[in-house]
Formats: sequence, C-alpha cells, structure tokens
Amino acid sequence: MVQQDQKSQQVSMSNGFYKRPLPSPPAIEFASSHGKQLFLEAIHNGTMENFYRLISYFQTQSEPAYCGLASLSMVLNALAIDPGRKWKGPWRWFDESMLDCCEPLETVKARGISFGKLVCLAHCAGAKVEAFRTNHSTIDEFRKYVMRCSTSDDCHVISSYDRAVLKQTGTGHFSPIGGYHSGNDMALILDVARFKYPPHWVPLKILWDAMNNVDLSTGQRRGFMLISRPHREPGQLYTLSCKHKSWVGIAKYLMDDVPLLLKSEEVKDIQEVLSVVFMSLPSNFGQFIKWVAEVRRREDGDQSLSPEEKARLALKEEVLRQVQETGLFKHVAELLSSANSCCRNLISGHEENLPNIAASVCCQGAQILSGKSASSEMYCCQETCVKCLKANGEKPVTVVSGTVVNGETEEWMDMLVPSSRKNSGCSCGGSINHIGMHPASNDVLTALLLSLPSETWSGIKEVKLLKEINNLVSTKNLPTLLQEEVLHLRRQLQLLKKCQEDRVDEDLGAPLP
Repeated sequence: MVQQDQKSQQVSMSNGFYKRPLPSPPAIEFASSHGKQLFLEAIHNGTMENFYRLISYFQTQSEPAYCGLASLSMVLNALAIDPGRKWKGPWRWFDESMLDCCEPLETVKARGISFGKLVCLAHCAGAKVEAFRTNHSTIDEFRKYVMRCSTSDDCHVISSYDRAVLKQTGTGHFSPIGGYHSGNDMALILDVARFKYPPHWVPLKILWDAMNNVDLSTGQRRGFMLISRPHREPGQLYTLSCKHKSWVGIAKYLMDDVPLLLKSEEVKDIQEVLSVVFMSLPSNFGQFIKWVAEVRRREDGDQSLSPEEKARLALKEEVLRQVQETGLFKHVAELLSSANSCCRNLISGHEENLPNIAASVCCQGAQILSGKSASSEMYCCQETCVKCLKANGEKPVTVVSGTVVNGETEEWMDMLVPSSRKNSGCSCGGSINHIGMHPASNDVLTALLLSLPSETWSGIKEVKLLKEINNLVSTKNLPTLLQEEVLHLRRQLQLLKKCQEDRVDEDLGAPLP
C-alpha cells in the first residue's frame, strides 16, 4: 500500500500540479460565499476603490519566479503610466519582459527578485515609490497605507511576504493588495500566481507577520511598497542602461572617481574642469547613456506619422533644443571641437553615422516588436535609407528606414529622428556624414554632466570657478522639460549606483533629495 502511494505520488510529480488547495483558515477565497460577502461589505464601506483598476489589469505571472515583475507591471498599467516604448505591434504597455533595468531577466527567472530591486525597477519605470521594511514601520502604519490606497485608485500597495506564514506552499512572494475590509481587518490579496492560488482575503495581522520575516537571500526583512503616478513623466529623450557589462565601471567613474579627480587637480576654468572629467571617461560611455528611440514597424507601406508619434517626436526635439541652449552645452561643444583638445577621441569613439545607429536600433526594435526573446544579433539590417517626410506643409521629419531580416522573414522598420540644430541631407546607403544629428557626443555628454549630483563639483578649490560650474549645472536654471529629464537621469544614476554597490536592499530611501 505504501509502495502504491509512493508510485502514485511520483506519477503526480511527473505530470506537474494543477492548482493548490487554498489553506483556510487563515485565508478566505474571494469567490466563496464568505469571500463575496466580505467584498460587498467592503464596497459598501468604500474600501474597494483600488480594486476596479487592478482587476482590469490582473495578470498571471508568466514564470514561476516572476511574481515581483507581474505584480509591478499590473500596478504600472493600473496607474496608466506610459512606458514610453512599444511592447508589441504599435502598443505601449508594461509587460514583465520590459522590467529589466535593475536585474537581468535570466537572473530573475532563476532566482526571483529581491524587495529592494523591485523598488528599483518601479523607480526606473517612472513610478513614485514609497517602500517600507517591517523593521522600519509598524502594523498600524501598514494598515493606514492599505486603507489609503483602498479608498482611492491613484495608489496601490504591493506586499512582499512569506507564504509559509499563511500556511501556503512556497516561501517569498509578491502580490498587490486589492482592497480592505475594515470590520474584519482583512486585506484582499490578488495573487499573481493564479495557477496556484486564487485571490483571497487574509487577516491583516497575519499578513503583517508574513511580511515581518527575513529574506535569507538578502538578510533583510520583507515589507510593502506604495506605488503611485509620478509628478513628472520618465525621460523623453535620454535613459541610462545597465544592459551592457560596462555600466558598473562607468557608474563608478561618474559617481566616485570624478569628485576625487576634481579635488586633486588645480583646475582654473570650465574647459579644464571638463577636460578632467572627459580625459578618463571610458570610451564606451555610449553604452551607458542611451537615446530613447522612436521605432515602428511600417505597416502596408504607410509612411505617415500618427498624431501620437508627432507629439512624442516634438517632445524629444524640444528636449534636444533645450539641451543645446544651455551654457554647459556651449562649453562642451567648444572643448570637443577644439583642434588641440585631448577629448576629441570621445567624438570618434561615440559618434557613428546615423544609418549605422539606425541599423542597430531597427534590429532591436524588430526583436521587441516581435515579442521574441532571441538576441537582437540574430536580426540583420541589410539596408538603411534616410528620408525626409513632409506632409501638408508641416515641418520635415527625418526617418531612417531599414530592411530587417531574421531567418527567412523580412520586414521594414522606421526610426524617427529628432531634428538637431544642424541641417542634414537625406540619402540611401549610409554614405552621408550625419555628424550633428542626434544622438551626438555634445548633446549626450551635456545631459550626462547635468545629471551628476550637485556634490560632484564640491572639490573644486577655486571659489569663483566653483560658483560658475554650479551655475551651469544647476537644475533650478533649466527649463521645466529639461529639468524633468535631468532629474530622471539623476534618479536612475543613483539607483544604478546602489545596484553597483549592492546597497539597493539596504537603502530604500528616495534616491532624490
């Protein structure tokens, strides 16, 4: 009999599992008669306002270890935060596959994601985040935040908890809280592992106990985070990337080495300050600060721009114009154009002609729009063509078209290019020199310098020079749109530095003062 039971168990394991029985108590299944009653009472008391947005975007995690990514993408979509880039086809939409700025997806797939790095991801995605570990909060404070988000639809709570405390199988888990029953002091967990457990009510006290648990992978307590819409949108034109392995060295150089270099050198003017910063800047810095490209698949030969595409392109052009009108840009351009400059290698190292840049971007765009996880290196851009589109007397738009081949399939991709100050021609084949068209070293380096923390320059000994450089880099002196762009980059830089130092799970404070 025992042998038969063991054999039966082995067969069951080989066939996998179909759901798990929800341990009750402590949980009450949402779809049960008791769960429905709690739901109706909570609606009557006005503590289910966040439920409707969340349930509209409720999703099942696509990998066993993607509970954090699924919870976050669900909340970001519920808050109607625009990712600023396409998911599939023409649609901009948050998906788990797009949440990789703080941890490679393969790592998350294998080991899951920590509480701190999920907070980092939420920041990078452009959300406003308030995060609390249980040892830095109280159950009363947790209850207050759950009630606050349950009585409105402009913020949502994601809980990080240990399933074992709820008598469920598994250990660490993330899921959004979809409502609150004040009479019974219960929270509704919209479990993103829907293949395992359905949505369920749990006593808030037990959920707190499940959060008040040490994550053995980090040695830190679990907790909860409030996610809401930001006061400003994420970057329109520039973003920082940690996908290339060089980002660790570049982030360290900018945040740690530059302040020490400026402190040790006797710099006398702005040009010398910039020379010190650029002299040792890694040549592959272009892999770190990226241009947020507007890429689309050309459907049925249609070359016209939609109103949304025109609006986004206009925003990028305005950011670019504002960068080029800063006093800092003029100093950067002067240094890089000087025949005697030691930093001219930054131009040759970073500046490619536009068709070559577009060929790479179109390959990446084809990969993303196809929804495939294969490397973009499998996509080959056989030909690029730079065109100027002009319709109905509107301002001309530069479009770089590319024929992208993947195996036996072939498709046309377009990259829309924001106009820079310099005029550029239109041609096919990539023979034309597009120096001056974005992305260019002058623009990128100016944006990168503006994003450095204000204390970067504090080591400059000459008082008058220190005042001058602080004037040039002060965000207070920037137009609103560029100010938002720079603060977004600065927030990203500080978050990446925490990741580089592996401090993201220790310091959950807001990255900006």
